[in-house]
Amino acid sequence: MMRDHRRRLCKVESRQKKEKQKSERILKTFESTIEAVTPRSSMIISPGAAKEDSSSLRSFSATPLSSWHHIIMSNSSRYSVSNMSSEHVHLPMIGNPSSSPGMRLYSQPNLFASVPKPSTSKPASAQGMHSRSAVIEGALDKSPWVEGSASGGECICEAFLPNSTFPIGQLISLESTAVEINYNLEMEISKMEIYEVKLQVYIAKITNLTVQIKLMEDDPDSYNELQLEEVKIKIKQVEALIVELQASIQTTSTVLISIREQISVMIAVLTQLEITYDKNLILVTRREYLILQQKLEECERRHNEIFNPDIGICNHGGIRRISKPIINQLNADLSASYKYGGWGKDSKPLPGSENMYWYSGYSDTLVSRITQYSDYYKLIMRQAFRTHELYVYNRYDWRGTGNNYVVRENTLYYQYRSPFAMGKFNMTSATPTYKVIPKASAQFSYHYSANQNLDFAADESGLWVTYATVESKGKLVLGKINEELFEVEEVWQTSIYKPSVGNTFMVCGVLYATRSVDSKTEEIFYTFDTRTKQESYVSIPFEKFNDFYVYLDYNPTDQKLYMFNNGYYVTYHVWFNYKGSKDKVLIDD
Repeated sequence: MMRDHRRRLCKVESRQKKEKQKSERILKTFESTIEAVTPRSSMIISPGAAKEDSSSLRSFSATPLSSWHHIIMSNSSRYSVSNMSSEHVHLPMIGNPSSSPGMRLYSQPNLFASVPKPSTSKPASAQGMHSRSAVIEGALDKSPWVEGSASGGECICEAFLPNSTFPIGQLISLESTAVEINYNLEMEISKMEIYEVKLQVYIAKITNLTVQIKLMEDDPDSYNELQLEEVKIKIKQVEALIVELQASIQTTSTVLISIREQISVMIAVLTQLEITYDKNLILVTRREYLILQQKLEECERRHNEIFNPDIGICNHGGIRRISKPIINQLNADLSASYKYGGWGKDSKPLPGSENMYWYSGYSDTLVSRITQYSDYYKLIMRQAFRTHELYVYNRYDWRGTGNNYVVRENTLYYQYRSPFAMGKFNMTSATPTYKVIPKASAQFSYHYSANQNLDFAADESGLWVTYATVESKGKLVLGKINEELFEVEEVWQTSIYKPSVGNTFMVCGVLYATRSVDSKTEEIFYTFDTRTKQESYVSIPFEKFNDFYVYLDYNPTDQKLYMFNNGYYVTYHVWFNYKGSKDKVLIDD
């Protein structure tokens, strides 16, 4: 008997436990549905204690929707309410279900059951408050809330909710599809990696076969029929492997097309869900806000790059892009015929001369004069504080040629005219020096101008010179100059032909070479990193204002490019590849 009694008790407890778990699951489902369709700040106000009289104030309880008991909704005449204690309360349905499909009943503990009833007598000072509460009460009487019967510390209210429910099932289906697409993509990526390995193997086999066939063609008498047949078999095997690889790639292409179609369908469904349920345009506003935030961050970063650059620091991945040309003005001689020349700032200024500018120009490639200006305003106003003549008749001839010079520590580095050598002119002491570069040739110049055989450049890491030699067959050679000894201490051989190059400059130990795209566009097409000895071909186009230019150099003190273009002073802002950099143009340069 006792055993049977305990068995029945266990069955009852097990059934109660299962019912409680089921009620909790239903409650969680209801809470998640309510939160999906209702803002989190929404509150449901339900009448509390019953009215005493028409003049007394009503008590209302206000709680978030997510704290209400779940009601199992159906079209029957009763609602079964399951609360947290698993007690079942059966409530009669108010009204006609067919005529009021939006009506739902909710049961909530009366939070104001213990609140004392307000006094019916009111002092004169409270008459205004009473009149306002009466207005509120009248408005509440007309609201969709209807007070019901109260019993056991609970009140019964009716509320009108929208008939539409959030399609959580559709979202679950989309999530499953997204997981499937992700898995399929990973599989296809793995296949592509396998294809790449196979392709390398096939290329090696084809290369070996090509070499073997060439040897047979050169000396056919040294091979017998068996060897020829073996080569034929190898060729057929490679052909079969290639056909197999093509079929695999075609299958992958079909799968990728199918994935793209699935993604398009998902985007359409999500867009429709957003249009249907995001009535307040919260998602659209949030996306617009994120876009604006990204634009602001990019604008601030761009502003800092222009006006607060990391001078002397090379913690970037090279040049990302170049701004539109900034035309300063015609040269200081106010002569359009002075097409040859250069201008800029000291790349390593002496103390007190940080704002100094210099200019040199002439109607041909001869370099016979250099003029200094104390600041940019003086340059524009053509108010020089010093002019250095490199040639005085019957006295001295320190002239240069080629218009590819730089000023560093108040010293002009330029191509010395006679003898052909690299020269420097100390503008503080007005003394010249020159030194011949072994093997440097005067036969190879840049595309735009003659006599540009030695091109000097300065960057964050020092002083450089580029040239070509007969041994290199005109290919560009890059040399690092020891400034104290004034000699080339290290050289690198590049693979680009110097006469095809428009100009070169150095940034953080990396050589950048340009070439013409059309009459208005120049392009950085080649880089050589002296630290890694790696060269690469790139495409960084920029506008060159006029077709003809003879001078282009980078200055590390302000991270700008200085160009002498058809007699005009031109500058460019340079943007580097920092982490998070974007190529999208947000503002005009």
